[in-house]
Amino acid sequence: MESLNLQHKLKNKWISTVASIWIQCTSGSLYTFSIYSPTLKSTQSYDQSTLDTISVFKDVGANWGVLSGLLYTFATPYHDHHSHNAYFDGPWLVHLAGAIQCFTGYFLIWASVVGLIPRPPVVGMCFFMLLAAHGQSFFNTANVVTAVRNFPDYSGTAVGIMKGFLGLSGAILIQVYETIFNNKPTSYLLMLALLPTINPLMLMWFVRIYGTNELEEKKLLNAISFVALVVAAYLMALIILEQLITLQLFVRVLTFVVLLVLVASPVCVVLRARERGFPVIHQSLMSNENRLLDKPEQSDAGKMPAAHDPARFHHFPTTTDQEMYAHDTSDSREEENLNLLQAMCTVNFWILFFAMACGMGSGLATVNNLGQIGEALGYSSFETNTLVSLWSIWNFLGRFGAGYVSDHFMHVRGLARPLFMVLTLATMSIGHALIASGLPGALYAGSILVGVCYGSQWSLMPTIASEIFGVRHMGTIFNAITVASPVGSYIFSVKVVGYIYDMEASGQGNSCNGTHCFMLSFLIMAFATLLGSLAALGLFFLTRSFYNQVVLRRLLRSMKQ
Repeated sequence: MESLNLQHKLKNKWISTVASIWIQCTSGSLYTFSIYSPTLKSTQSYDQSTLDTISVFKDVGANWGVLSGLLYTFATPYHDHHSHNAYFDGPWLVHLAGAIQCFTGYFLIWASVVGLIPRPPVVGMCFFMLLAAHGQSFFNTANVVTAVRNFPDYSGTAVGIMKGFLGLSGAILIQVYETIFNNKPTSYLLMLALLPTINPLMLMWFVRIYGTNELEEKKLLNAISFVALVVAAYLMALIILEQLITLQLFVRVLTFVVLLVLVASPVCVVLRARERGFPVIHQSLMSNENRLLDKPEQSDAGKMPAAHDPARFHHFPTTTDQEMYAHDTSDSREEENLNLLQAMCTVNFWILFFAMACGMGSGLATVNNLGQIGEALGYSSFETNTLVSLWSIWNFLGRFGAGYVSDHFMHVRGLARPLFMVLTLATMSIGHALIASGLPGALYAGSILVGVCYGSQWSLMPTIASEIFGVRHMGTIFNAITVASPVGSYIFSVKVVGYIYDMEASGQGNSCNGTHCFMLSFLIMAFATLLGSLAALGLFFLTRSFYNQVVLRRLLRSMKQ
C-alpha cells in the first residue's frame, strides 16, 4: 500500500514539472562559454577570429532545434489513451538523444584540451561545439512542450518558469564551478560532459504528459514562480557580493548549499500541496489537449461552479456567444494544429520570425559586446563584469515575468498575447536608444531594459506559437522560429556592431574609445526593434479575433467543469 501511495505521489504533472525544472537548471552551459574559452584558445592555438567562429557554432546548435521538435512529435504521439502512466511513455527519448549529444560534444572538447586525443582541425572543434549545444536544445524542447501540454490554460506561466530556470542555469553552473572547480577550466569542461548528461538521464522518467485538470493548479504554479524569484534574488545577491569581496572557501560552500536547498524546494511545495489534497478532474489525454478544438456544448450561461470566480474575467459568455462559437468554422479549428510546412505557409509564422530576428538578434548582439561597450564608454572592468554577470538575472526576469503577466491579463482582461510582444519590443527599442546616448548611467538602465525584454521574447514566442499553430507540432514550429535568433545575431553582431566598430577604430588602432564607437550601431538596433514591434502589432490585429475565441472557449470549458 505504501509503495502504491508513493507511486501515486511521484506520477503526476507536478513531479513532472519539478523534474523539468531541475533539468533546466543544468542545461545552460552555453552561457558559460567565457569560463573555458581562454583555455580552449591557448591549448588549440586559436586566434580570436577562430574562437569567435566556434562560438557562432555554439549559438547555431543551441537554436537549431527543429530535429528535437520532430523527435518530440514522434516520441509523444497525439492520441487518446491513458498510457501516460506507462514507464516508457513520455518525452524520455528526446532527453536521451540530448544527453548523448551533450556528453559526446563536451567530452571530445575536454579530450582535445587535455591532449587525450590529437588536436582536431577547426572544423572538427566547430562540430564538437555544435553537437554539445544541439543536445541542450533537446532538453529545452522536451521540458517546454511538456509544460505547455500539461498546463494548457496557463501555458504562458509554465513556459516562463521553464525558460526562467534555463536563464538562471548559467549563473547556477558558475556557482558550481567557483565552489568546486575554481581556476580549473579543464575540470569544468569535464563536468559539463557529465552533469548536464547524468541529470536528465536520472530525471527524464518523471517528465511526461498527464491528462488532468486541477482546480488549484494556478496556486501551485504561483508557488513555484515564487521559488524561482527567490532563487533569482539569491543569485543576484551572490553575484554582487562576489564583485565586492573575495569569499573564503567555507563561505562559498555554505552559500552553495543554500542554493541547492532553494533549487530543491519546489518538490517540497508540490508534495505538501498534494498531502493537503485538492480537486483533480481526470480527462483523457486527447480531451485535455484537444479541448480548445472541441465544439462546446450549449449550457446555461447563468450557471457557474462554486470554484469559479467570475470577477477574473472581463466578459462572461452569454448563450448568444456560445451559439456563435458553436457554429465556428472547421477551418479556424484546424488552423490551431498545423505542422511545420503548413505553419511556414502562413503570414503569422514569418511575422513571428521577423520580430524574433529583431528582438533576439539585437539582444544577443548587446550581451556579446557589453564588455567592449563599457570599455569604450570609460566604465571600469569591475562595472562591466557586474553588468555581464547580472545579465542572466535580467534575462530570467523577462522570461518568467512575460509569461506570468501575459497569462494574467489574458485571463482577466482578455488581452491577446501578441500585445505583450509589441510592448516588450518597443521597450527594448528604448533600451537600445539609451545605450546609444552614452549618458552617465545609461548603460546600466539600457542593459536592464534590453536584458528583460530579450528574455521576454523567449517566453512569449513559444507560447504564442502553441496558441496560434497548436501544440501537436509545437516543438518543431517554435524551434524553427528560434532560428531567427542566430540569424539576427549574425546580422547585428557582425554586419552592424562589428563593422561600425572597426570603421570607427580605424584611426585609433584596434580599439575605439568614446560614445561614437557604438552610437550608430545601437540606433540601428533601436530602429530594428521598433520595426519588430510594429510587425508584432500587425500580428496582434491579425489574431485578435482568434484570441477572443480562445478566451471564450476557456470560459465555456470552466463552466462545464
